[in-house]
Amino acid sequence: MTSKGMRHSGIVKRFLLVTFGAIVALYLNNASFWAQPIGPQPVLVAHRGLAQDFDRTGLTNETCTAAHLLPTPHKYLENTIASMRAAFTYGADFVEFDIHPTTDGHFAVFHDWTVDCRTNGTGVTREQTLASLQSLDIGYGYTSDGGKTYPFRGQGIGLMPSLDEVLTTFANHNLIINIKSNDPREGKLLAERLAQLSPERQKEIMVYGGALPVSIIQERLPLIRTLWISKLKKCLVRYAALGWTGYIPQACERSMLMIPINYASWLWGWPNRFLQRMATVDTRVFLLANYRGEGFSQGLDDLPSIQSLPDDYSGGIWTDHIDVIGPAIKKDATE
Repeated sequence: MTSKGMRHSGIVKRFLLVTFGAIVALYLNNASFWAQPIGPQPVLVAHRGLAQDFDRTGLTNETCTAAHLLPTPHKYLENTIASMRAAFTYGADFVEFDIHPTTDGHFAVFHDWTVDCRTNGTGVTREQTLASLQSLDIGYGYTSDGGKTYPFRGQGIGLMPSLDEVLTTFANHNLIINIKSNDPREGKLLAERLAQLSPERQKEIMVYGGALPVSIIQERLPLIRTLWISKLKKCLVRYAALGWTGYIPQACERSMLMIPINYASWLWGWPNRFLQRMATVDTRVFLLANYRGEGFSQGLDDLPSIQSLPDDYSGGIWTDHIDVIGPAIKKDATE
């Protein structure tokens, strides 16, 4: 071999060694097995407390889910004090609930934009007083047989709580508040209410929903973790581009990330290294069911989905069936 050929061969070898070293370093820097779990067991979020299940076939934003009731083994109605208390009893670490402002300056805890589907009332939820909303029967519209029977009629009168009731009743529990609008006035009103809480209490509350109101919460109450869709996308896109270096985008800081399970494995360092990195910026991570391009995914609601997670997974799990998932997770943790 000529000297020129030897020099070329040496350059190639050095290039290959450098490339190999870079690949090894990249792998080790993002290897999950090198990182310890951030906790002893998963953290559970009960979506709307303990709720009645419904058929999701052909579901759209206009579907009245109460009219598609499925058999469930309990009597609880979503977003009520009783359903939240039951959720905590079943092992929830957080309870998520929905709010709407009322015309008299309060917040009602209720999911739907109007009261027509679920109650015996009519009209837009936020265009009514708290007293009028609390006079409704929130179990009125539930049916599983096309309207032949209504098993919860008469049982939901006066059960729609206010935000103040929830904050008072569960003063020592972790809560997640969902703002259903993109109205900045709602963010200002909620910020004023949550500002009355102690700094320690604010740390136990998260708020997500429309970008305009939730960004006001982030600005005025930085101890509260917040999330909106564009913030989530910015965090994950920037992390996908640069997270291999260990860099954590500012959009990921002091947040709550809702991640479909079918996207999680694409995150650098998933699960333990990723969860550790998010924990260093005081961010919580919650897994959802598979995303299929139709809005947010539903929760992880069946035991096979839970069993598919890594054995040492200690991030969050978002579920609509805390009565199923909670006992299984807590039981496994004590065995």
